[in-house]
Amino acid sequence: MESNLIVHNHENQSLMEKLRILSDAAKYDVSCSSSGVGRRGDGTGIGNTLAAGICHSFGADGRCISLLKVLFTNECIYDCKYCINRRSNDVPRASFTPDEICELTIQFYRRNYIEGLFLSSGIFYTPDYTMELIYEAVYKLRTVYRFQGYIHVKAIPGADPHLIQRLGLLADRMSVNLELPTAEGLKRLAPNKHRKNILTPMRQIQQGITQNKNEIAVYRHAPSFVSAGQSTQMIIGATPESDFQIMTVAESLYRKFELKRVYYSAFVSVNADRELPALPSGPPLLREHRLYQADWLLRFYGFEAGELLTEEKPNFNVFLDPKADWALRHLEQFPVEINRADYRTLLRVPGIGVKSAQRIVRARRSGSLNFDNLKKIGVTLKRALYFITCNGKMMYPTRMEEDYITRNLVGEKEKLPFDRDGMTYRQLSIFDFASEEKGQWKNII
Repeated sequence: MESNLIVHNHENQSLMEKLRILSDAAKYDVSCSSSGVGRRGDGTGIGNTLAAGICHSFGADGRCISLLKVLFTNECIYDCKYCINRRSNDVPRASFTPDEICELTIQFYRRNYIEGLFLSSGIFYTPDYTMELIYEAVYKLRTVYRFQGYIHVKAIPGADPHLIQRLGLLADRMSVNLELPTAEGLKRLAPNKHRKNILTPMRQIQQGITQNKNEIAVYRHAPSFVSAGQSTQMIIGATPESDFQIMTVAESLYRKFELKRVYYSAFVSVNADRELPALPSGPPLLREHRLYQADWLLRFYGFEAGELLTEEKPNFNVFLDPKADWALRHLEQFPVEINRADYRTLLRVPGIGVKSAQRIVRARRSGSLNFDNLKKIGVTLKRALYFITCNGKMMYPTRMEEDYITRNLVGEKEKLPFDRDGMTYRQLSIFDFASEEKGQWKNII
């Protein structure tokens, strides 16, 4: 496949300079983790995709950096107020060609630095023009370079549905960024983007995945369409929505579009604009963390957004995780008897996770469980002890009072996925691996 599209070649830039610019420009997009797809190489190419996802490395801020994560270009016709790559910003610009994307992916893969590609882009001229370039790169990577590893690409809102369909047959995962939680916020900070244009490709991908599953059920060798599902991302803190509004939107996306993941990205101020909020304390990382915890409760623990928050209590407790906060507001449902409670009830106990709840259900078939058994099973007793009994007895004499339990839970140091004191917002760069590389690719990895 040869494209007649013209790419800004930035001919005075070396490939390494382009890579520095475009890998750095991609760091604010967090929706790049892979999971859920398994595909063995068939012997005619290189690479494979493991069902548990590709191998991960993590930067200091917890972001996944295991994929070659780059923009095709940081040129953009849009002027979103929160984006470092917006049209009005005077920043270094660069663009890859489809062949350069392929060559970089293969070279990084061969050196065992990556096992997949995450490819997004600014908007070149039009959404269709951009999607054609992305399609050409992925098509060549799959057919010419025979790369069978994991590929995650962004679908560009407003692009021709036929392009999205064709790309979905090549990619493992696709995502369409919601950008901001509400249409009002989008109108204010990203006036060139519209909610309808964002939701249309999201719906198309969902329908394509459903149709493909039906085809595979009938025709075993039917080609896969976005086999790892789709995801999206919301920027948190750039607009004034409450946590309740954000979780309600996420819940709706999971139900209506069957998304695999909703990612929450704490707003990082990179532009001076009167429409953007001041952040004297830095990006709202703790808020982002609470939203991820609540998102986990929606997806795996059977909670609903309306149980965790309400219009009267619209934001999460900064001192307690959402599950513990919910339990403290519903002490009438506790303590739970470990040897009798059903699986759904066990999942609502602070300190009991999905795996430990499953182990409890299995283990008690053989006999009654005590607190020593629970510790071996993996229950976090320092949290759970306030909410459970074993054979009718609590671990220690405990007052079932909200203030008393809250003081004890807050006294337990919570493990957060970032360092509050030494936190920086730099994604770990592929150039951090440069020291020992020799030859042509020296300092690129």
